[in-house]
Amino acid sequence: MSGSRTNSNDSKARPVLQAGLIGNGIAASLTPAMHEAEGCELGLDYTYRFIDTSSDEFRGQSLAQLVDMAESNNYAGVNITYPYKAEILQYTGELSANVQALGAANTVVFANGKRIAHSTDYSGFSRSLERDMAGWEKRKVLLVGAGGGGSAVAFALADWGVEELLIYDIDAAHSRALTGRLELHRPQLLTRLLPGLDKTALAGVSGIVNATPMGMARHPGTAIAADLLLPAMWVADIVYFPLETELLAAARAAGCKTMDGSGMAVFQAVHAFELFSGLKADPDRFVKQFEQLTSTDDP
Repeated sequence: MSGSRTNSNDSKARPVLQAGLIGNGIAASLTPAMHEAEGCELGLDYTYRFIDTSSDEFRGQSLAQLVDMAESNNYAGVNITYPYKAEILQYTGELSANVQALGAANTVVFANGKRIAHSTDYSGFSRSLERDMAGWEKRKVLLVGAGGGGSAVAFALADWGVEELLIYDIDAAHSRALTGRLELHRPQLLTRLLPGLDKTALAGVSGIVNATPMGMARHPGTAIAADLLLPAMWVADIVYFPLETELLAAARAAGCKTMDGSGMAVFQAVHAFELFSGLKADPDRFVKQFEQLTSTDDP
């Protein structure tokens, strides 16, 4: 089991496991609670910590320092979120096959003196597509956001069977870099960069995926204007706090089918848990835990 040890003070000798989430403005993340709940179910003494660079404790520390800290403290690994998913590759030694293609990672496992980078964003979004979007139109899809999360989404869309992918990012360099990786690793996918978002550019679009932070509590608003949404489109968002983003609310009002970020959040956590622990997780328990954590009902 990666990064685990036995707690000698526990009469049941539960294996001890530590992991963490590195990101900026992550206090609302549900990932720690999901990991710890599953660890408890599987008999682990599991602690999953926030390493938030917007907090007083970690503000001003570099990503390199934080990864070193986690490794030196015997963490099994760390998850990586905004804005460090591309930068993290500078501080890892081995890249999984999907990370080599994506150019970004959201999970680093510490094992046998190595740092191994994975993308459970890719696997998480892929499983979400399979579970929630069967039968949805795949002909032409718009991806907004070409950073680390957007890269994972783009490759998942390609492997789901999207025929043409339109890519827009406020930073054109991100769009060009992602397009280059797709042309190299997914040559069957037709890609086109958009210089902006308007009705002409979106003509004939079947679906839209928001892979930007827009819609998060710390990044309010929407990356796609409501007047661009048409009833024939479907709209997906990878943001999950809140689940009801401004974009999804506008899409439902326009008559679009929608998919929120819950599936990606749950399934990336399942895969990361398995990488950290070496144990098989129960996706249904993760789903149930996520639903409990996001319930607005009074107890």
